[in-house]
Amino acid sequence: MNQKFNVNGMTCSACSAAVEKSVKKVPGVMSVAVNLLSNSMVVEYDGGITDNNTIIESVIDAGYDAAVFTQRGKETAENGKAVNRAEAELKEMRTRIRVSFVFLIPELYIAMGHMFELPLPGIIHGTENAVTFAFLQFLLILPIVYVNRKYFQVGFKTLLHRLPNMDSLIAIGSCAAIVYGVFAIFRIGYGLGHEDMDSVMRYSMDLYFESAATILTLITLGKYLEARSKGKTSEAITKLLDLAPKTAAVIRDGEEIIIPVEEVVKDDVIAVRPGQSIPVDGIIMEGASSVDQSALTGESIPVEKHVGDTVIGATINKTGYFKFKAQKVGEDTTLAQIVKLVEDAGASKAPIAKLADKISGIFVPVVISIAVLATVLWLIFGATFEFALSIGIAVLVISCPCALGLATPVAIMVSTGKGAMNGILIKSAQALETAHKINTVILDKTGTVTEGKPVVTDIITAGSLTQEQMLEIAASIEKPSEHPLADAIIKKAEEMGLTLKEVQKFNAVSGRGIVAWIDGKVYYAGNLAMMEENGISAEKLKKYSDDLAKGGKTPLYFAEDKEILGLIAAADVVKPTSRLAIEQFKAMGIDVVMLTGDNKQTAEAIRDQLNIDRVVAEVMPQDKESEIRKIQENGGKVAMIGDGINDAPALVRADVGIAIGAGTDIAIESADIVLMKSDLLDAVTAIQLSKATIKNIKENLFWAFFYNTIGIPLAAGVFYNMLSWKLNPMFAAAAMSLSSVCVVSNALRLRFFKPKRIA
Repeated sequence: MNQKFNVNGMTCSACSAAVEKSVKKVPGVMSVAVNLLSNSMVVEYDGGITDNNTIIESVIDAGYDAAVFTQRGKETAENGKAVNRAEAELKEMRTRIRVSFVFLIPELYIAMGHMFELPLPGIIHGTENAVTFAFLQFLLILPIVYVNRKYFQVGFKTLLHRLPNMDSLIAIGSCAAIVYGVFAIFRIGYGLGHEDMDSVMRYSMDLYFESAATILTLITLGKYLEARSKGKTSEAITKLLDLAPKTAAVIRDGEEIIIPVEEVVKDDVIAVRPGQSIPVDGIIMEGASSVDQSALTGESIPVEKHVGDTVIGATINKTGYFKFKAQKVGEDTTLAQIVKLVEDAGASKAPIAKLADKISGIFVPVVISIAVLATVLWLIFGATFEFALSIGIAVLVISCPCALGLATPVAIMVSTGKGAMNGILIKSAQALETAHKINTVILDKTGTVTEGKPVVTDIITAGSLTQEQMLEIAASIEKPSEHPLADAIIKKAEEMGLTLKEVQKFNAVSGRGIVAWIDGKVYYAGNLAMMEENGISAEKLKKYSDDLAKGGKTPLYFAEDKEILGLIAAADVVKPTSRLAIEQFKAMGIDVVMLTGDNKQTAEAIRDQLNIDRVVAEVMPQDKESEIRKIQENGGKVAMIGDGINDAPALVRADVGIAIGAGTDIAIESADIVLMKSDLLDAVTAIQLSKATIKNIKENLFWAFFYNTIGIPLAAGVFYNMLSWKLNPMFAAAAMSLSSVCVVSNALRLRFFKPKRIA
């Protein structure tokens, strides 16, 4: 079984690696995926061997807290109100920062005031007051250590379990500085007692209490800025959740009652008035309206809804009053599915993230070794203990792998959120990463490139009838028919406001067409064979018919008794944005192939119209899958774009499956990316978003690696003898915090991503 957990206390990728290692050791656990950004973990395990409590205990043993996942980080507090864990953590960090700065400022003033000739109290002046000077600094650091005790609790616990993390580096570094400061106080006392004023002066100048206080304060400040930035990454989910109404007007026993939306059950009848949000998914039973679906699908124009049409929860009723029957409630609604997809995508791990994970797993132990080695070597080369200790502390503090651990997940979370805001649902980080490598796009025709339903394109009359008179007769004949083109003709007549005539008698002729009697006259509607079999000459329309067929249109002949009236052509028309989308793909260097079950003539007509590279016609759904396999065997990276129903095998086979079709269950199941607007241009946007995300992640990883590559040698004193460069532990702490904030800020630039469009 699969179970998701909330994990608290993780601060870097070494933390997530430690949790992963600890849980993997539990018997019965098959796979573990820990996400640092969302503080969550997904575990697949055998329920007959282990359980949730055992897994939670393994996380606690590793030095962290865990609980079974609660939706969107909310838990019930003791007073019964829901609290947001992320907000609670930010509030707690603000308190820590305030307390830290309240005591850090006097700490720095006392420790460094004499260097800037600032006025200081007489009781801490001179060697005779050295103990007061040192002990006052020790007292001032105690509140800072207490409010930031989490670093020591987690850091030393993980160190004991041989799974050191960033907190271990901070704990060892600041603890070493404090222990040395306490040692210095004893040496000052000993020096005063034995009148060794040189020792008193030397040790009172090398206390390091202010360094430890600055390290703890600046790192907490960096963590706060980082957490606040990370909070912005889930803005898309928050905005989506804010759309959902909290109540619903349900009609029960003939009365309309207002109930919480959580209490709505399937088949409830719900009333929606103009301006209200639709509470759940359902089907309209009474009334009509236009509905603003822009928040979920990105469509800017409200969609007309009538009896029998589906409505989606969290969309907005613009004009009319209607009643609908609830079909999907609670976690089954489209909104809930979208939120879950975005959350799961953010919690999943991209292949590029594994590089950072592998490095982080060995990074912290290596850094501790470098810090110890640097300290020992400087002592061997004759440096003072104070100098060597400051080198060791600086190495520990500057090397925290926060930036490394945040480089990938923040970018992934921002991108999936940005996609969701544009009606593009990206199901996993892997799909987001793979999309940037796509070099071949395979398109399904019906419903993907085309609208998916035929419309009337041409009306040609043979005699004295006008187009309106011709369409009126045609629609009247077709009204009782179940032919696929009948709907297109009837819809065209409705659009033109025509009144249809009553059909007295109707007969469908298989493979030919229909015969109908109106006002005592016999009418024929069908193909050329039907006309010829009934002795009706259609010669004068044959050229028109051939030209229309070459254009991928289906002509239908109409006749009254033995006289040809004309023909009406219908076709599954190309979507307005399909040509631009195909041009965009080609401009990006991507080959475009169209697969369709339609005949070759229709397929070639679409190809000419849209300038598609290659078309394969008359293929079955299973043949699409084998066609993709052939391209992959020749080294192609394939994206399959289909409607998610008959294209499911091909969507699964492709490197990235992109389903067109607003939220169909099969599309969400089989595809990696779902386009809510059913617009091919959104597939272009998804690939461009992938390219922008990977570029951003590479920038983040470069700066994280570059920072540590430069920072560690500088902190270790490699350049000291040549250039007198030495990094103070206080500046190391500031640099470490700044690196994490820079990486998160760079990832947040993806919030301003805009798709590129060729002219």
